[in-house]
Amino acid sequence: MSYLDRFANGKGRYLDDIDLDGMLYMSLVRSPYARAKIKNVEGGMTSKDLKAYYAVADGDHKEPVLAINEVNYQGQAVAAVFGKNRYESEDLLSTVNVEYEPLPAIYSIDDAKKKEAIYSDRKGNILAQEDVGVKFNEKDLDYDVKVTDTILLDRVSANPMETRGIVADYRDGILNVYLPSQSIVRSKSGIVHALGLPPEKVKVFLIDNGGAFGVKALFYPEYIIACYASMKFGKPVKWQETRTEHLQACHAGRGIEGTLTLYAKKDGKITGLDGEVLLDNGPYFVDAAAVDLGNVIHELTGPYFIEKAHLTGKYVITNKAPNGYYRGAGKPEASILMERMIDLLADKLKMDIADIRLKNALEKPFKSPLGLEMRYPTKPFLEEALKYFNYKELAKKEHVGISLFILDEDTAPGESARIIVRGGKVKVYLGGNVSGQGHELFVKSILSDELDIEQDTVSLELQDTETLSTGVGTWGSKSAMTHGSVLMQAAEELKKQVIDKYGKYSPEILLKNDFDQTSMYHFDYNDNAVNFNLVTSKINEAGDIESLKIGAYYDLGKVLNMQNVLGQTEGGALQAIGEVLSETLRYSEEGQLMTTSIIDAGVLTAEHTPEFDIKIVENPSVMKDKAKGLGESPMIGIPEALARSLETQLHKRINVMPVTREFLFGNP
Repeated sequence: MSYLDRFANGKGRYLDDIDLDGMLYMSLVRSPYARAKIKNVEGGMTSKDLKAYYAVADGDHKEPVLAINEVNYQGQAVAAVFGKNRYESEDLLSTVNVEYEPLPAIYSIDDAKKKEAIYSDRKGNILAQEDVGVKFNEKDLDYDVKVTDTILLDRVSANPMETRGIVADYRDGILNVYLPSQSIVRSKSGIVHALGLPPEKVKVFLIDNGGAFGVKALFYPEYIIACYASMKFGKPVKWQETRTEHLQACHAGRGIEGTLTLYAKKDGKITGLDGEVLLDNGPYFVDAAAVDLGNVIHELTGPYFIEKAHLTGKYVITNKAPNGYYRGAGKPEASILMERMIDLLADKLKMDIADIRLKNALEKPFKSPLGLEMRYPTKPFLEEALKYFNYKELAKKEHVGISLFILDEDTAPGESARIIVRGGKVKVYLGGNVSGQGHELFVKSILSDELDIEQDTVSLELQDTETLSTGVGTWGSKSAMTHGSVLMQAAEELKKQVIDKYGKYSPEILLKNDFDQTSMYHFDYNDNAVNFNLVTSKINEAGDIESLKIGAYYDLGKVLNMQNVLGQTEGGALQAIGEVLSETLRYSEEGQLMTTSIIDAGVLTAEHTPEFDIKIVENPSVMKDKAKGLGESPMIGIPEALARSLETQLHKRINVMPVTREFLFGNP
């Protein structure tokens, strides 16, 4: 049965399909307070049993696996209980008594600026900060006008259909872990590090993944608890996150406030950028936060020639779950901030929003003072995109928003793959894991072409860390690029095996014999692509959007599978629209989560699906398979274009996302 047929016939193997003999079900006692001292805990497994820290974080203020002496966000795990089934484990939560002493909480970036430091070793509520670029004196800058604004992108939960979960099964001295993950190699490293186990004693199996969007690229405290419990009890342990737990405790994305100033000449030429970018970090430092904020402050100049730029990025302490990845992980935030500022500058100078972008777009490769190395000119691409959509005429009759942006693809350090030929079948294992992108389609087509075999002989298998011990992971819009390239390399090396053994290559020789090829495709820098979005919308008298059209002009290098391309673009567009109109996490002044269901969190329904005009251009990349990335592009380019389209009708600056009805029609 093919990979796709398994899902169509309900034969997928998800976490809830795993039912092992004697399995215990884990539930977690979570803090009802955003911040409190823990005076006493009676019952359950606590930090007295397992005193460990979130494995991938280094430095001060790491997150404890189970709370030690204090809690710093609502939903933080304090104790674990275990039952013979999920109902029993949930009932056992009532047997644990925790005595708290509530403390004042910090519920927002703005709140953190006003309140005393929650940590005694900090003068304020800043966990760390980073400066990029070169500071400059405004007096020495050549400019005629400047614009300043503060833009807030509220926190968003990824909300995949399948929430987080794990099955840990310790037997015969080996810890076997079943995990829906974007990188089981990374997850294994986290387990080994946190529990001090030899790598050869841990084996992680990938299982089918019901969506990810970044949250399953991370490793979490709950995974460590389940693994430890399985070792302690000598039984399999399963944990499956509830939707409320996901909203409360899963690491959230976005949460960025940028106060920026653009300096420019009268003709629209930007001569300087300065500002401060604040990240709603949560109380603990995890490596995802550094990626998120790092991407924002290093990529903010985007596709534009800005020779003088300086930014300060600060990790702001709040009493919420830690910051984490969400589709784009800092790249959308960088583009939204920059494009919104360029729109503001255009309004100040009374320039067309396309003309001001053309004025500043790159005519040759450029390395920004913030560190972004743009490898391709962006002005010719913008000209082509504007021509394709007939922008000048469209802007006369429609409410248009546009965005020109960079997709900085996480291609370094490459990726691994293994091909096993046995019994006339070709089985493929990838170092980066599948979470719904349709990898199986390009795996079949590439190997069919490279090995001259029928697609039906090729199957993409679920990886485990013993079958393929190396691998990077699936994120950063790189899957088609790195996986396609390593498959082509592995096919070449497999053909060489056949030639070395039999004197020539033929598909018949390949399939009649057994072969095993593991390859690593090395790529030492992050490549990037130039892309463009155009959005038109119409708001009716009730304030509802009655018409919404999305234009995408994307350079994909070489298209490996058009079905995948359309699915990624349209699915990403829906997420991007939701982020602008409704999706968010709201907290009370006490730090209590108020968006406690998926409906409250603002996830859109199918009725919000827009019309699409998707134009794919193919300028081959330097990768072996000539492909470029896509997955994050709609999230990077659509929000700011939609915001501009809306504000041309509202005659009101949009500098907050999501754009609530209160903001639109009441006082901001």
